[in-house]
Amino acid sequence: MGWGGILRLCLVNAAIGGMAALPVNLFNRLMVVELALPALLPGLLVALHYAVQITRPAWGHRSDRAGARVPVILGGMSVLGAGVVAAAWAIGLPTGVALIVWVAAYAAIGIGVGAAGTSFLALLATVAGDRRGAAATLAWLMLIAGAIAASVGTGIALEPYSPAHLTIVVATCVAIALALTVVATFGMDRHTPAPAPTPALGAALRQTWADPAARQFTGFVFLSILAFYLSELVFEPFAGQVHGLTPDASTRLSGAKDGAALIGMIASGALAQLRIGSLRAWAIVGCLVSAGGLLALGGGAPLMPATLTLGLGNGLFVVGAIGSMMRLASARSGAEGTTMGVFGAAQAIAAGLAGIAATATLDLLRGILSDGAAYGSLFAIEAVLFLLAALMAARILGPAPAAIPGE
Repeated sequence: MGWGGILRLCLVNAAIGGMAALPVNLFNRLMVVELALPALLPGLLVALHYAVQITRPAWGHRSDRAGARVPVILGGMSVLGAGVVAAAWAIGLPTGVALIVWVAAYAAIGIGVGAAGTSFLALLATVAGDRRGAAATLAWLMLIAGAIAASVGTGIALEPYSPAHLTIVVATCVAIALALTVVATFGMDRHTPAPAPTPALGAALRQTWADPAARQFTGFVFLSILAFYLSELVFEPFAGQVHGLTPDASTRLSGAKDGAALIGMIASGALAQLRIGSLRAWAIVGCLVSAGGLLALGGGAPLMPATLTLGLGNGLFVVGAIGSMMRLASARSGAEGTTMGVFGAAQAIAAGLAGIAATATLDLLRGILSDGAAYGSLFAIEAVLFLLAALMAARILGPAPAAIPGE
């Protein structure tokens, strides 16, 4: 597939990023600040949406056996969109009723992200060939671009804020994302390998886990994503409680962080293609820069520079990690979806644990420390995990095969 086709396919990731950013960022902030609910509640809800993504290997295996990834992508995106709209609508309901709706909505969000995201990455790994590093950069650029568009767009459209207005704005965002997905996937299944005899799911998973490279990389994915997501649920509440930002202002700040990540992704991909460092080297640098940004946020540094530093580090990190993930998945012909699903399940488990750990730790720390000190302690813990991830990346990722430029 040419670059035009790869770019069009990556619109799927933009749509996923736009819809997935709202529950993690905006809805979380509204629950904690506007509704004055414990930070653990959105933490548990986001953990639920990650927990159901343990089904990712099953969705990937399904698309492997069927030889058709587009139906799984479209079905997953429809479920994701329904969950996001339901979660937004529940913001204006009485708390008891809202809890019931939120549980169902966040479970739907997790199923949708798992099904659509796994099949998208498996299809991208197949069509990208030896351009997987650059394709991974493009996919994550589109993911962050979608998150930025949704965060900034909803932040602007939400003024003045009301629960009813929130539902209308979110439903509009979801409709746009679904339209993009249809455009992105039209005719793409002709690039999916024809269905071939494949083992049952259990046997396919055992074969994947028996591969030492896949097993070690799964461990790296778990640790690095744990570090990556620890601040995700507490960033906007931090902006509101410590720095006094309004919902629209904190949403735009989150968009600025994603914008800095976008720059980091472009930089790491471009520099690696120019043989200035490698994607693996920039992943390690990204972990170190992310740790510096977190320490600056927790230490009371000016909000915007520290936020941009964290975003830049995140962007440098993810491209190397995802490029390696795609290379390992595509090395197992006919099992790309299953392998990508295993990596995705490790990512989801780590992200879910991060959400619970971050929000529960924050509630505990706020009981004994000031808000600023509580958030600062949590950011310091995350910085340490990023440093450990950098050490593991240096050992696990290793030298790149010569056949893949930029890696």
